[in-house]
Amino acid sequence: MNEVLRRAMYGANLTETDVAAEVAVDPKTVRNWLHGQLPQARHRATLTKLLGIGEEVAWPELSGARQPDLVAVYPRRAAVMHEFWLSLFDSAVTEIGIVADDALFLLQDTNFVHCLREKCAAGARVRVGLWAPGEATAAVGDLDAETEMRVSNARRAVSLLQPLLPYNGFEMRLHDIGLYNSLYRADDQLLVNQHAHGIADAESPVFHYRRAPAGDIFRSYLASFETIWSQADSLRAFRG
Repeated sequence: MNEVLRRAMYGANLTETDVAAEVAVDPKTVRNWLHGQLPQARHRATLTKLLGIGEEVAWPELSGARQPDLVAVYPRRAAVMHEFWLSLFDSAVTEIGIVADDALFLLQDTNFVHCLREKCAAGARVRVGLWAPGEATAAVGDLDAETEMRVSNARRAVSLLQPLLPYNGFEMRLHDIGLYNSLYRADDQLLVNQHAHGIADAESPVFHYRRAPAGDIFRSYLASFETIWSQADSLRAFRG
């Protein structure tokens, strides 16, 4: 299954029949593409324009650089359907991990918080690491408007997670690390939201990885998660 193509069609709300009409082929041909068949060059050009995906991202065999643990690439976080985020974490059985500045786009959804609670109750380990200003930042004095907003958002995120603190398996920590990306793990799947200077996280790319025997990227990001987690503090009061 070509997951990149399938997700792009899902994100664009297009069926096999819709794509077939746009590309001027039979729906069975689109089905074959979804199952791994490489489209002709002229059809690839139409598909990439229609779905807003890179040719070598959808068909990495063209570049000879296929990564076995890369499932999909989204040009911006906003392109990942909210339902997909929910289904990803709902599929977790043993491990959920989040390291971000505040993850409010998820935590403000009561269904998502309920999902985390249900996973804890079912015996899963749920770890959430959020940003908080460290002593060095606070020592500067009055925080600038951007930092004040980050603090406000982080406080809001912590308050939304407070009801989960009594649950076994749930742990929240605070970090003051300038993250290069936000990490969202559900068992053997991982979404990595890159941070681009001057661009909102919602407008920055997201990479979807799945653990694979010959894949190194998933393991690298997992090691990054554990490093950040080890440097984070147990839940403490915010300054101010």
